[in-house]
Amino acid sequence: MLKKIRVTLSVIILSLITFYFLDFRGFIPEGFKFLTEIQFLPALLSLNVIILISLIVLTLLFGRVYCSSICPMGVYQDFVAWLSKKFNKKKRYRFSKAKNILRWSVLGATVIAFFIGFNFLVGLLDPYGAYGRMVTNLFRPGYLAGNNLLETIFTSFGNYTFYKVSIYTISVSSTIIALITLLVIGYLAWRGGRTYCNTICPVGTTLGFLSKYSLFRVQFVDEKCNMCGLCAMKCKASCIDSKNKQIDYSRCVTCFNCIEVCNRDAMKYKIVKRKKEQVAQAMPAYNYIKENAPQNSSTSEKLVHSKEAIKAVNESKRRFLSATLVTGLAAGKLLAQQISGDILPKRELKRQIPIAPPGALSFNHLREKCISCHLCVSKCPSRVIKPALLEYGLGGIMQPKLYFDRGFCNYDCTICGDVCPTGAILPLSVEEKNHTQMGQVQFILENCIVYYDETSCGACSEHCPTQAVHMVPYKDHLTIPETDTSICVGCGGCEYVCPAIPFKAIYVEGIDTHNFIEIEHDEIEEIVIDDFGF
Repeated sequence: MLKKIRVTLSVIILSLITFYFLDFRGFIPEGFKFLTEIQFLPALLSLNVIILISLIVLTLLFGRVYCSSICPMGVYQDFVAWLSKKFNKKKRYRFSKAKNILRWSVLGATVIAFFIGFNFLVGLLDPYGAYGRMVTNLFRPGYLAGNNLLETIFTSFGNYTFYKVSIYTISVSSTIIALITLLVIGYLAWRGGRTYCNTICPVGTTLGFLSKYSLFRVQFVDEKCNMCGLCAMKCKASCIDSKNKQIDYSRCVTCFNCIEVCNRDAMKYKIVKRKKEQVAQAMPAYNYIKENAPQNSSTSEKLVHSKEAIKAVNESKRRFLSATLVTGLAAGKLLAQQISGDILPKRELKRQIPIAPPGALSFNHLREKCISCHLCVSKCPSRVIKPALLEYGLGGIMQPKLYFDRGFCNYDCTICGDVCPTGAILPLSVEEKNHTQMGQVQFILENCIVYYDETSCGACSEHCPTQAVHMVPYKDHLTIPETDTSICVGCGGCEYVCPAIPFKAIYVEGIDTHNFIEIEHDEIEEIVIDDFGF
């Protein structure tokens, strides 16, 4: 019964999280965002004390329930392990000692990376962030292709329920990383079940430490157990030593497979009685003393308590950041066209500073909080949010930036801040968004078709919501763009619509820290219509 409840809950949570990432029609209510907020690391980074304490209390009461049912990557591993048994029905697990040096080394490296601002490693190992990248970069294109197929079928019958959407690669580097993550974790799950959770995952290591002191645990009933080993064969965490009737509770994910398979009712999930012998039984397997062969621990691991982690987060503002910004790699320099006379040659656009999404506040804030789950990338209706490569430095790989090749940041859109579970992109009201400067417009005279071809244009001015780009007299009857960076919000509308080729004549340059700007609009004289309609 316990396993059925766990499986049902796991399937529901995984399905809702997955479709929340995939949903581009707004079918799933935004209230389901809480499924991303109850993930451990997002709650830690956003300093959501209520969620964080709830997860800790849940672990101290019932063990690693988070890992077994709430974490999407954990459920993904269970699905792969279930498939592996379908192909190999004779497959059996077996008890193995915990690889604690590896576990605590990875956790220590993650904590250090967090403090120095190298959040690439934090986001890479975080199970929620890794699963989000898999869905966004790998599953989403197939989902959109399926939608387009249904649109073709339904339209042929005169049904317009579906509409076509464009399918494009968000980022080659992020796609490769997501694919490697999918294959590596999938392979580990296929071979050994919860290997990733109990050897690499920093969240699993942290909650595993807490689960050793949980109130409810799976326990042996000595008088009924005949040490047949069936429970160990079904334990995907490889944490049951049936020969000695011991369980490594730091690795147990409370999947209840052992209870279900035991035909003697010798495994129970119940409250632990605080006795000396049971306390000894609750010790992890790496401290297990073999009969007639004592083994001394040769390693000294430092256990990180959750309170220390919370304290560290509160002091995160003092962290030292390796802040050298590296510009994106260029495929190669194009030769500018040489024009005779006084006309300047066209100049290649080179953005020196990337553009962080509205609500990111600054590059430092984004790098400190973002785990690169790519939920903002998946939800952006304008498709202008893309994963960065080296634009934010090594620590900011895969974190979101704005790029205006497929659209521009909608002046009244605040979706990215609304869906971000970590607080890396803070939620903004429409009014706040309209006054948030995330970049400044730059004009390259020699690339403008008004200057180069002496042809009227004005597309940039027409698409500027604040009139930071406006047209002024140039020569004869022509007008040319003039910019006012003080009222530019950096939406990229001008850059997106600029028809100049091969190089844009106008673009948005990012700024390190976002500004709140005042925009004064010209007063419009009220027109009074008389009885005659004039």
